Formats: sequence, structure tokens, C-alpha cells
Amino acid sequence: MPSGCSIRALWIINNQDAVVFSRKFPVVEKRWRSAFNTSDGSDPPRLPTDQQLATAFTQRKRREGSARGYGLRVVTQSTKGSDSWLDDPITRHIISLPLSSSEEDDDNNESNENDEMNILWPIVIQSKGLYCILVLPLVEPKEMRDFVSLCDRSDCGSAVGEDLSLSSLLLNMSSITGALMVAHSFGDVTSGETVEPEVVVAASPSVGGLFDSLTGSIGISSRPRPVAAAPVASSSSSSGSSLTGAAALDAPKAGLLDKDLLRNFIASAMPFGTPLDLSLSNIFAMKANGFSSAEPPHQDLKQPAWKPYLYKGKQRLLFTIHETINAALYDRDEIPDSVSVAGQINCRAELEGLPDVSFPLAGLSKAHIESISFHPCAQVPAHGIDKQNIVFQPPLGNFVLMRYQAGCGLGPPVKGFYQLSMVSEDEGAFLFKVGLMEGYKSPLSMEFCTITMPFPRRRIVGFDGTPSAGTVVTTEHSVEWRVLGSGRSLSGKSLEATFPGTIKFSPLKSRRRGDGDDDDSDGEGTENVVNVEEVLVQKMNKDLPAVEMEEPFCWQAYDYAKVSFKIVGASVSRMSIDTKSVNIYPTTKSPVEYSAQVTSGDYILWNTLGKAPSAAVV
Repeated sequence: MPSGCSIRALWIINNQDAVVFSRKFPVVEKRWRSAFNTSDGSDPPRLPTDQQLATAFTQRKRREGSARGYGLRVVTQSTKGSDSWLDDPITRHIISLPLSSSEEDDDNNESNENDEMNILWPIVIQSKGLYCILVLPLVEPKEMRDFVSLCDRSDCGSAVGEDLSLSSLLLNMSSITGALMVAHSFGDVTSGETVEPEVVVAASPSVGGLFDSLTGSIGISSRPRPVAAAPVASSSSSSGSSLTGAAALDAPKAGLLDKDLLRNFIASAMPFGTPLDLSLSNIFAMKANGFSSAEPPHQDLKQPAWKPYLYKGKQRLLFTIHETINAALYDRDEIPDSVSVAGQINCRAELEGLPDVSFPLAGLSKAHIESISFHPCAQVPAHGIDKQNIVFQPPLGNFVLMRYQAGCGLGPPVKGFYQLSMVSEDEGAFLFKVGLMEGYKSPLSMEFCTITMPFPRRRIVGFDGTPSAGTVVTTEHSVEWRVLGSGRSLSGKSLEATFPGTIKFSPLKSRRRGDGDDDDSDGEGTENVVNVEEVLVQKMNKDLPAVEMEEPFCWQAYDYAKVSFKIVGASVSRMSIDTKSVNIYPTTKSPVEYSAQVTSGDYILWNTLGKAPSAAVV
């Protein structure tokens, strides 16, 4: 956890804009007030009540267009002092909430010099499922005043050569990194998504054991499978059965918010507002088992916080590179395609004691790494043009050793184009032409590939078309082309396929307001009520209004097809790990295994004949 990080308060807001959970930390708040008193003798306002916070959050959504807001200044909507007035996209993730003294001030959106500290900032916002998690870290009085001065600036964005900008201000604040980690952890807890990162190895018997019962299995199959949790040294062999029930009671519940779990998580992970260990599996293990005194580490060795228990059993070291490809393919000369890779190295070290592991990371120059970050247990003492040496003391279980952003060195695995032309408001003709795994060689293998045409606002009543490869499945609101079905892999060769067809929709009827209350009219129920913009969308040949930045795909102002696939065998960024170069100290005879898999993220084929958003290259 970054040094100097303390949390003043946090709130969890549901999709009805109501605060369903909050926690304030008086010790940190006392430090905040003391810092202002020492700085200029001022007395900053107290933290808002849950109702005041919910009101301010709701008003911000109305002012900024959504919970996260536009992030950029909008002439017709941005007001002085608002987040979008700062004209920095980072305000979509780190927001401010003005706390005006009266409703009239809120409606007028006016800034008062005497109320400059009636602003909650910086608030890190994390959306997960039905909830928004708001985390307010402790900052210095000077940083707060710098932000207020930025809010009062009349110019748009940051001037060239200017030292003070919102992004530069936040990058110099260590508390922001800690608050982001806290928000992410609480998002996982509230949504129940606390599964360890996947580490894939060849099929083998389950290791089972005590820690398996504490953290839970990720999954087992006859094919190469993700690994379950590891056994740990324990003072009592009979404690495993009792721990299973204790851990089960504490497991996150999906759907309803488990407030007791949140309180227990806060008490263990960040007592008095200072984050210590945000690993939920570690907290469950410590709560259920305590700190075992069996086989303690040597007195000269310091046991790190991320490894409260020592492993006991058969030793091995596992690495998995997991990459996600995001792409926007336009098939247009005037718009370049965009392809990027988000990758991470997942690790699992079933090693006894407190060993150090080191290995050189090769392929950095070929991978065109844009950004890179490491787990707190890792050190990177040596840098090179094409090689980077990593030394780490691994925690128990599966963990993410490294994250990175890179280019797709092998090119997009799925190329081609998608065309959709609406011959009428209720009928369209489409054509796909795609190429799979062009330029990809063994051991890279594509396990499946699916292309989906979504129509969430139209109901499909007729479809006609036969692809040159694969099968087709239709639903009321989508057409799914399974180019490469599961069980049929593609390795060492490419595949070209076409898919022409026609599609018919249920009639789109428009009803003016006040023209009657006949709810039994034919068509698509509530979807019959459309506005002028939606009609223009369906006609395809009219000028379309720009979609909102918040959820562009859901507005259906543009037509697209989404590609889903999985590739195994190696990474597409050319990032790799040489298992023969991995060193473990003290030396042990432990096998080292390596695997790689690539999955699709937002992999979009934009309609060549329609409108499509794109970013200008400068």
C-alpha cells in the first residue's frame, strides 16, 4: 500500500442514488482539521451526512450528465466550478462534490469564495454492479487550495507550458493511488467478485488443503485448468473442517449488500482509516485461523504482510500471461484501426518458507510496452532495452505479479469488415467478410470465435443468410455467428469466411404524447414510444447526433458487431517468460510452468456504411 494514504470517509450508493453504507474515520478527520488549523487557522466544514452526500451526488449527475460525467467541457451544460469545467477526462474517475449551504445555491450552481472549502475532493469513484463506491482520501491543505483555484479558472483545459493542471496535481498525490486501490477492493466485495486471478496449468490432481477451504476453488476441468488455492502450515490438522464453515459464513454474497462483511473488512483491512492489507482471502484466513505458530520463519527473516501464512506441501512455481485485446476496426481509409493489448502476469508460488524469486522478462522491445506496474512484493532492480529483471517474494495463492499495456505485435487476430444497409425502416441487408489468425503460427491456437450483431431496441422477426463457415443462432434482439465453434481449434493456419444475409424487424411505430393511452397497440410494447433521434438512427442515412460519452454502445446511434474469441499457446504482444531463467533462492528443486492465453475485450467491427466514433490522431 502506498505510504501516506489515509481515508477520511467512504460511501456506497445504490442505483436509486441512496447511501446504503457509509463509514467515517474520526482519527483521519482530526488530522484533516488539525492540518487546516495549523496552515491558516481556518476551520474546514465537517463531513456531510449521508442525506447531504446523496443529494450532492444526485445534483452532480444532473449537472454533469451522469454519475461519472462527461469529463470534458460542454458549452451548453458545463458551469464554472464543475468537474467538466476543468476540461480533464480524469474527472470521470476522480470527482468533486460541492456542498452548498442552501438548495437555491445548488440550483444556481454558483461558486462562493467563502465556501471554497465546502467541496469534497478528491473523491475516487468506482462503479461496480448496482453500486457506486465513493472514497475520500486525506490530502494536504495546499493541494485542496490548488484544486479550488483550478475550478475558478476561466480558460478551457491546461495551457501549453503550464505547471499546474489537474492531472499533474493528482499524479503527485500518493493518497490517490491508495484510494483507487480501496475503491477497487470495495467494488469487488460489494459485487462478490473476489475470485483470485486465473493461473492455468496442465491437468493434475487438486492440491486441496487448508488454504483451499479458506479462499475457495476457482474451477476444475479435464482440460488445462485454473489452479485451486494452496495448503498452508497449520498448528492443528483438525482445524480445516471448522474453518470451512467459518469461511463460508464470511463469503461475499452476490445481490444484497452484506454490511457485516463490509464492517469486518474495514476493521481488518484499514483500521482507523489507514489501509494495510486489502486482500480479502488473507483477511478471511487470518480471521478463521489466526496466526499459526507452526514452523515460524527464521528470526532473521521478516514475514511480509501479504503472506500471513507459510506454504507447506509439494513445491512448484506457475506463471500465466493473460492478455485482453481491445480493437476498433473500421475498414476505412480515412479512419485508422485501433488495436491495443492489456496484459497481466498471474503467478502462483507453492514454495515453502520465504524464498526470493527472480527472472528476466524478455520481449519488451517487441511488445512495445506503453505502461507497466508491479505487485507490492516485486522489485525491479535492473532495466534494459529488451530485458527487465524482476525479483519478488511471492504471497500465497494466485496473484497478479505485473500489469501492462502494449501493442499487438502480431496484428489483430480477427480482420475484416461488417456492412449493414437499411433498405427500409424495418428491413436491412448485411455482409461480413473476416479472416481469422492471419500471420499467426503454432503454438498459437484459437479455441473459438463468435461475432454478434446486437439490436437491443429492435425485435427481430425474420432472418435469412448462410455463412461460408460456422453456424448462426438468432434471438429476439441479436444475431450470433459462431465462426469457430468450441471443440474445433484453429492452429498453424488461417481461415477466411463470409456471411451475407437479410434481417427484418418488427414495425417501429411512433406515438405522440397525449394521443391516447392505448397500451394494447401492435408492435414492440414500450419500445414503440420513440423520439425523433431514434427514428433517425434506424433510417441510417440521416445525420446522427453524437452519442453520449458514458455508454456509447448502448445508445445505438452507431451500428457495430462485437467479436469474442480465445487464443492459447502464447501471448500476442510477444511478451514471454523463459522458465529456464527463473531462479529461486534458497535453491529448491521446484518445477516452473508457464502458460499464456488471450481473450477478446471490446473488439468491435464498426459498420462500414454507417456512422462510427473515432479519435483524432495528433
